[in-house]
Amino acid sequence: MASPLSTSKPTVNLAATGVPGSRIRRAPPPPVKELKVIDPRERDRRTVYLGLAISTLLLLVILTGFASYSGWSPRDYTAHL
Repeated sequence: MASPLSTSKPTVNLAATGVPGSRIRRAPPPPVKELKVIDPRERDRRTVYLGLAISTLLLLVILTGFASYSGWSPRDYTAHL
């Protein structure tokens, strides 16, 4: 049988006192973001306003497109004040 080779470094006893701890520097944890609590009524109110605005703009675009396609223009009329 072959005998194991001797190592040139001595073994380290980690259980001994006086062994320095880890010196790895770590970044601090990121700050916790505050959760913004929104009132459900306020959220619903905003949703309704946004829906009305989008519906109004969509209707305006559809009517303007149809009027332009059919040949109608506001320039055809003169306002007499």
